[in-house]
Amino acid sequence: MGMLALLHGASSSEMRILKTDDIDQQAHTVRLGKRPHPVPLDPASWTVLLRCLAHREAWRTDNPHVMVTKGTKAGRSPASTAYLSHVLDDCGFPPRMIRSTRLVDLVNTMDPKLVAAAFGMDPQATLIYLADHVDPGRLPDH
Repeated sequence: MGMLALLHGASSSEMRILKTDDIDQQAHTVRLGKRPHPVPLDPASWTVLLRCLAHREAWRTDNPHVMVTKGTKAGRSPASTAYLSHVLDDCGFPPRMIRSTRLVDLVNTMDPKLVAAAFGMDPQATLIYLADHVDPGRLPDH
């Protein structure tokens, strides 16, 4: 989850509802939430996803979700919101902060409307990620 949040801005809810059917093994892409297009994964993210799938397979579960817990392996429901909010406790950063770091970078280096479109977000939602800093190189010469 940490890799997808950091590199691809995946939210906890996108990870929570991610199913094995959302993965394209040939194209190395995943469908995340309401995003309009599949997300191509870099080699590091793809490797982590494969490890997650191998862990899931070792549990011999029929649960369609990628993230399966002891409590969900016998059923078909996704991992709980509480589980996802604490899954990265060992790294010291919550998933929301990791995702926000990526979105701040994207919104401040690209057009916020393009970021909103790529992430399936309302354009107004990206405005909270605008930093209180103006790059002098972007200002017109006086």
